[in-house]
Amino acid sequence: MIVWIIILISLSYVSASEPATAQTTPRPVNPNPQPIPDVEPLPPPDDLLQPPPVPSLSPQSPPLQIPGQITVTQFVVVGSTVFSSTELAEILEPFTDRPISFAELLEAQTAVTQLYFDRGYVTSGAFIPPQTLQDGTVTIEVIEGIVEVIEISGLKRLNSGYIRSRIESGIKTPLNQDDLFQSLQLLQLDPLVERLSANLTAGSRPGLSRLEVEVEEAPAFFAQLSADNLRSPSVGTVRRQVQIFHSNLTGFGDRLNATYYNTDGSDTLDDFSYTIPINSKNGTISLRHRRTSSEIIEDPFNELDIETNSRTYEMSFRQPIYQTLSKEIALGLTGSVEESKTTLSGDSFPDTNDGEIRISSVRFFQEYTSRSTNDVFVGRSEFSLGINAFDATVNSNAPDGRYFSWRGQAQYLRLFAPDTVFLVRSDIQLAPRSLFPQEQFSLGGGLSVRGYRQDALLGDNGLFISSEFRFPILRVREWDATLQLTPFVDFGTVWNSNEVELVEETLSSVGVGLRIQVGTRFSAQLDWGIPFVDIETNGDSLQEEGIYFYLKYRAF
Repeated sequence: MIVWIIILISLSYVSASEPATAQTTPRPVNPNPQPIPDVEPLPPPDDLLQPPPVPSLSPQSPPLQIPGQITVTQFVVVGSTVFSSTELAEILEPFTDRPISFAELLEAQTAVTQLYFDRGYVTSGAFIPPQTLQDGTVTIEVIEGIVEVIEISGLKRLNSGYIRSRIESGIKTPLNQDDLFQSLQLLQLDPLVERLSANLTAGSRPGLSRLEVEVEEAPAFFAQLSADNLRSPSVGTVRRQVQIFHSNLTGFGDRLNATYYNTDGSDTLDDFSYTIPINSKNGTISLRHRRTSSEIIEDPFNELDIETNSRTYEMSFRQPIYQTLSKEIALGLTGSVEESKTTLSGDSFPDTNDGEIRISSVRFFQEYTSRSTNDVFVGRSEFSLGINAFDATVNSNAPDGRYFSWRGQAQYLRLFAPDTVFLVRSDIQLAPRSLFPQEQFSLGGGLSVRGYRQDALLGDNGLFISSEFRFPILRVREWDATLQLTPFVDFGTVWNSNEVELVEETLSSVGVGLRIQVGTRFSAQLDWGIPFVDIETNGDSLQEEGIYFYLKYRAF
């Protein structure tokens, strides 16, 4: 009986202050922010859309009879909105204040057309309209090209407005081939587009063009089964997961995702979300819900009948503010409410707040992506502010629902050869005051410092760095299969914002793994981490041995 009293006192201390090592009760749902998604390098240039052929849209100059030679004192260029009078005068200077022939007069017209062409305005042109030459003044008229109509073919489910709006957002007046080409290439990289081709033809009159775009849609629905041992040993490490995803639910590019997994001690609706695009610049609004129900199954705490139920509700807005083929900068805002309740033998635990913790947060995030055919860099910064709203938990002493933290994540991938990759990941969190476990920084596990159990260390602040090299050791072309060897080095440290010291603050390890990819349907990974720092653990799972596995099969 005395032993259980000591355990209960320890658990109460863990709930009220900062944990020295992994807490007994599992962390409710997934901590924020979400891991950086994998971003592939750009396809080879030959695989990208090539510039569409350009029609000849400049009208022919009408016959202009001039006697022998004339001296032009000035050219008047009308219809130009792109170039200043100074730029045009500089181009036409060689033809002024000297006797010129009719052929040279046409060269002046061509010089203006060439200026447009060199700047990418390939459907714009200049001509000399019928006129009476007076006082040495010649008028040159410019017709600036525009797209008269965009014809889209090949679509089945995707609404044509989705494609048209993204093309139009990259088209300015007058039409610039470089801008059009970039918008088409960006559209080619859209996950909803499998293939895209474009053709620019002459329109109904000079200066007008018709853009013909043929699109093949990418598969929008997939179902995926996976298994791994990435959960906390307190609820069972082996996780069985199913994911269903549709990237074009109603035809407007809206996405629906449902991910469910369970372990021997938990059931989790990990990500039930709906995302809809709201503008042609790929701005989106997302609604997300997560919930989990878990019980402690790890000795000796399983006899205490500890259960935790948690729920998270989120609404996010994300807007790219700069997009090119190789770079993207995006800003976003997330509002979230996280609720969790812990019971011990059916009674609320701890007694304060009826065993409940509620956190209402506003998160402002910034994302940067840069990629080429050989490398990818992704960075993410997030400022989180806990507010006293929606009945948030407010305590006289920290931690409580009023908090502030900053988290930064970065990932760099370098492709040296096919399937030969160097990868560096980093993660940092800073907080000026104590945080609830949901918001703390975690170390240990297959996605953090390998060689240790999941959530081996928790702290208000933390730093994690990992590097690994992946290179192929076997290829089976008949199966489209590749086996990679992946040596890695992991390091992490955590610390608290109050005076509560951690028993251990730093973890580090080296290890090696195997990764196999068979086509686009099946992949598997096995990692073995060797810890440099020994920490006390009573578990007997594969995680305690530094072994992690991951299996994934895409059914559709």
